[in-house]
Amino acid sequence: MVELLLSMDVIAALAAVAFVAGFVDAIAGGGGLLTIPALLTAGLPPHLALGTNKLAASFGSATAGWTFYRKQLFNPHFWKRSVAATAIGAVIGTLVVDLISVSWLDKILPLLIIGIAIYSLCNRSPKTDNDHLPERTAQLYRRQWGQGLTIGFYDGFAGPGTGAFWTASNMGLYKMNILLSSGLARCMNFVSNACSLGFFIALGHVNFGIGIIMGVSIMVGAFLGANSAIRFGSKFIRPVFITMVMIIAAKLAYEAWL
Repeated sequence: MVELLLSMDVIAALAAVAFVAGFVDAIAGGGGLLTIPALLTAGLPPHLALGTNKLAASFGSATAGWTFYRKQLFNPHFWKRSVAATAIGAVIGTLVVDLISVSWLDKILPLLIIGIAIYSLCNRSPKTDNDHLPERTAQLYRRQWGQGLTIGFYDGFAGPGTGAFWTASNMGLYKMNILLSSGLARCMNFVSNACSLGFFIALGHVNFGIGIIMGVSIMVGAFLGANSAIRFGSKFIRPVFITMVMIIAAKLAYEAWL
């Protein structure tokens, strides 16, 4: 368990960033692309930044996942293999990232965030209006295990953009509409967040004070963002947000490599 003393100004700034991340994540996705660079810029070591961000992100994914479940847009029994695979993948990813030295993680994370930001900006999810779950087949089960292990591992290892990966791959693999795909994405994101967070806590890579403050801010931002999404959409917000993330990540990459 690690605690880090930061000034009130820095904590307030992190809370503000978390609010913006929650707001934008509800509209366009990718909130972690902003919170992780903010934590690194505030001076948290890479492992501590990842663990603290996982705590904050768990607030948002739990709220979103429960909302989709209550609206019957997620069937736990149907997706039980995805749940198991995602949990296993997240644990493995968390253990792997713990083995990487701080100096290398300093160099890897900014480049990874830039790559995910470019993907998020350019990606166009396939369109489908199918509101039914896919047929239960051996092929479906293989896809659930492969998808869960892969994306779960990524979320345990880093995390930014996980929700977007889930939603896009759900629509592509299972031909489900955006609501069912988003419901599965948010619930699986919570599964990987929770499993990864448990191991980050055990490894001592979580600042609880900062994580809880940011988590509450993310929840408030997500609530307002969801309502704003209905009125304004994401066509303007997404490119502006991703551009800002890339600038921050480029600064971190310059400091780490040059």
